[in-house]
Amino acid sequence: MTKTRLLGIVLGTACILSVGVIGTNITSNSTTMGSETELAGMSYTLDQFCSLQSGLGSNPEAIVAFADMMAGNGTGVSGNPEVDENMTGDDDVKSASEYANVGISIAADYVNIRKEPDTEAQIVGKLYRGSAATIVKDEGEWAYIQSGSVDGYIKKDYLAIGYSAEKLIDEFGTKWATVTTETLKVRETASLNATVLTLIQEDESYPVVREETEWVKLNVDEDCIGYVAKEYVKITVQFKKAVSIEEEREEQRRKAAAEAAENEKHNSQSRSNNSNSNGTGSNRSGKNSGGQGKSNGHKSSSGSGGKSDSSQGGGGKSDSSQGGGGRDDDGGGGGGGTVASGDGDAIASYALQFVGNPYVYGGTSLTHGTDCSGFTMSVFKHFGISLPRTSGDQSRKGKKISWKNARAGDLIFYGSGGHVGHVALCIGGGRVVHASNPKSGIKTSPIDYRTPICARRVLG
Repeated sequence: MTKTRLLGIVLGTACILSVGVIGTNITSNSTTMGSETELAGMSYTLDQFCSLQSGLGSNPEAIVAFADMMAGNGTGVSGNPEVDENMTGDDDVKSASEYANVGISIAADYVNIRKEPDTEAQIVGKLYRGSAATIVKDEGEWAYIQSGSVDGYIKKDYLAIGYSAEKLIDEFGTKWATVTTETLKVRETASLNATVLTLIQEDESYPVVREETEWVKLNVDEDCIGYVAKEYVKITVQFKKAVSIEEEREEQRRKAAAEAAENEKHNSQSRSNNSNSNGTGSNRSGKNSGGQGKSNGHKSSSGSGGKSDSSQGGGGKSDSSQGGGGRDDDGGGGGGGTVASGDGDAIASYALQFVGNPYVYGGTSLTHGTDCSGFTMSVFKHFGISLPRTSGDQSRKGKKISWKNARAGDLIFYGSGGHVGHVALCIGGGRVVHASNPKSGIKTSPIDYRTPICARRVLG
């Protein structure tokens, strides 16, 4: 009898422990794999958990696990523990996180921002994965947030907040260093004895490549990456922001219009090619049926003459081949001399409309991506002015001027050791527009954001 009771107690205890282990695992995983109608922290049945896990890829609002955040944090993804369990005494309490009012989306794709704290409420925007919002008010399971042009409610299960948000800075944030002294030296290595690559100016901001204890590695522009003393810069972190429903629809319309325009461009080119092909055939027919004199007349006016302009014109062909004009899908008609008349203000105004577009090494597209020399080449090509393809070759065109006397339409060159590595377009007012680097894209800067090494005027 005693043995039977003992066996029953052992079996009962084993069952309880088994259920407890399974329940703990499901709850832990559910904390990182919830949906908007399935609250994180709930204890799912095994069937519910497996179903949710298999459907993760099709649910844009599923929460993606961040296992490193969960370690030792019993309060969940959005918890902000104030006490370090490994410390004792009066120093136990940690200072509040500077990200206590920041929420970063951990949804698989996006989480909906709603007008009211209700899963059935109107959707006013989306906070895509890795985008951040300011938490204006805490309302239990919900947070009232503001991000970009959107404000509304998000369930806190979809946000990494406070110390959890800090762990996502390197993955989703972009660090910028703003110069806090009048002139700052950019050095080749992290040493006061290292070669000075260039000088950068106060209030200019640059993407941070790496942050060290006493030095910060900056991406100044495409040809200049170097170190500055950390004490002379202020480092901030930028995140992507929420997108309103109206903004998303407008972007969809813009993309559709761009695709339609691109298709029409190709169709127009095809029609033009077909027309030229038919015209050539007609000319050949007339040439074959006409007399010898008429044939020679055709050959003289449209054959060798046209070829002579292209192959023997010298500067025109040379500039075209170096500039890679045929690869540019944004410019207007090619041709034109290296030094030409033109309106510098009109060129500057045209160039400024591409600010914010991407930087792509080797690219020449003003809309889809270009590097610095591809940018200036494509802008001038729109006005019928040919420039070589590289910044070094462009620095030998036109008339040499002092960069301090530059006006809109002039080219400003930067580099180190006498070597040109970067080119920008002066827009007047002591500023330039240029394709800076992969993180900044096409942007404007003060003309002396780094020290120019020469300037050229290509407009007569």
